[in-house]
Amino acid sequence: MFWETLRAARDLGRLHEIASVLVRYGFGDLVRRLGMSHVLEQAGKVLRLKDAEQKARMETPERIKCAFQELGPTFVKLGQILATRVDLFAPEWISEFEKLQDQVPPEAFTKLKPQLEEDLGAAPEDIFVNLNTTAIAAGSIAQVHRAQLESGEDVVLKIRHVGIRRVIEADLRLLSRLAEIAYNEIPEARRFHPREVVRQVTLSLRRELDLASECRNAERIANNFLDDPNIIIPKVYWQYTSERVNVQQYIDGIPGKDLKAVAAKGLDCKVLANRGSNAVLKMVLDDGFFHADPHPGNLFYLSDNRIAFIDMGMVGRLSTSRREQITDLIRGLIEQDTPLVIDVLMEWASDAQINTENLAVEIDTFLDNYHGVSLQRISLPAMLGDLTTIMRDYELTMPPDLAMLLKVFITLEGLGRQLDPDFDMVAGATPFIKRAVLARYKPDALAKRGMRNISDIFNILTDLPRDLRRLLSSARRGALQINVDIARLDQFGHELDRAASRVTIGLVTAALIIGTAIVMTVEGGPTIFGLPFLGFLGFIGAGISGIWVILSVWRSGRDKFH
Repeated sequence: MFWETLRAARDLGRLHEIASVLVRYGFGDLVRRLGMSHVLEQAGKVLRLKDAEQKARMETPERIKCAFQELGPTFVKLGQILATRVDLFAPEWISEFEKLQDQVPPEAFTKLKPQLEEDLGAAPEDIFVNLNTTAIAAGSIAQVHRAQLESGEDVVLKIRHVGIRRVIEADLRLLSRLAEIAYNEIPEARRFHPREVVRQVTLSLRRELDLASECRNAERIANNFLDDPNIIIPKVYWQYTSERVNVQQYIDGIPGKDLKAVAAKGLDCKVLANRGSNAVLKMVLDDGFFHADPHPGNLFYLSDNRIAFIDMGMVGRLSTSRREQITDLIRGLIEQDTPLVIDVLMEWASDAQINTENLAVEIDTFLDNYHGVSLQRISLPAMLGDLTTIMRDYELTMPPDLAMLLKVFITLEGLGRQLDPDFDMVAGATPFIKRAVLARYKPDALAKRGMRNISDIFNILTDLPRDLRRLLSSARRGALQINVDIARLDQFGHELDRAASRVTIGLVTAALIIGTAIVMTVEGGPTIFGLPFLGFLGFIGAGISGIWVILSVWRSGRDKFH
């Protein structure tokens, strides 16, 4: 407990800042319920100094978005992750989370230069020609500068902000603790799976802090498109790349959001829409490794209707079994196969208690809305969006990798429709789905699955005698254990520990008072204010201990009543 207290103390300033911002945006009750009431009064002083009335007029999703933006990179990333969780949040919340921008004013290059020299092993001017000290883009984790190699190749340097890891790690510690408290103390928060979301944010941010990881992602995706000259992934210059800086090829093209420039350049929008959608669908359904943030800012359109993807910091991964589930779900939606859709949803539900009969009726009604509708008029993201509404009603949670994938599909169709109003994502996805289904039943795939199943059965049978022997041996020795994990029991243990600490301090205080009273009767020795010095110190210590016990009991009772 002592070391935990020290670790908590070093984050106390940041905790106060978080509480202050939340209170200022009208989330004082949440702060209190999360157990941060010891900073609530100080945060309340900030509240009185700010224009709280204007913030109170905002809708709740907008207030939480503004609070996240003010709290910095960790909370911006939290909001961006939440924007992918359409299975947990209603559209108005998703809309606000999508507005969170990972943009900050760039740092002065002079501040970054010592770190950059350390990472490069030489002065930047000795390696790069025409290094632009003015950033061309800046996010909360890193900023980008343009330069040129001595060979004449144009490159960009992505440089991590100085000290950003320490700030983010402190936030992640606090978020993890707050997620545990929210899960244990606020029952209505459990359906939002706070621990799972924070774990997802932690993994994502730690990957993004390693700028070399982005380059590894880029090379993996580039290798998957070696046979496609129409998809460009920036080249990585590994000799200059490390955890805090990466150097990649500069892409000179038309930004994805500049459709006027696309038209002026004479590019074919229909071809661009098809090539872009085919590239993303290939990443998802064929490769199982995809760019998880293909918004217009991460796309460039090049001559000959080629497309370049940049910024591979956020990627998604899908196992073979997960890709099969996605294929089955999309096929079930398109072919209006209710049992197939139900089977996939139940696989995702894990141990959730679901009324499958009611769910089947809901799915049947949902699919019936699309009965007789031509594929060209079906919007796959809209169908998936309606499906997630049903999932929210039944508190069915989508696995994080699939929630991210759904967000990619929605972004992809939006991009396609911008380029081509007649863009048909269902038609584009159909060949990939058919190919994935056929690949599942190829002889070599069937043989591989069969061998794997036979191997699993053989391992179970060969291990069974040994496992039974160990089980019976443990039972005979009385060493058979059954572990029961009850979340509230852990909280009860903490409360019991606190109560025992108070009792101990109380006993020590009583002993100090009695011992000091005896010492006061002894004549001789040093005095202070006419009282024996040791007796005086004893009474001071007893007084401090007594006040601590009284305040501890008072604050604990106050928190309960609030």
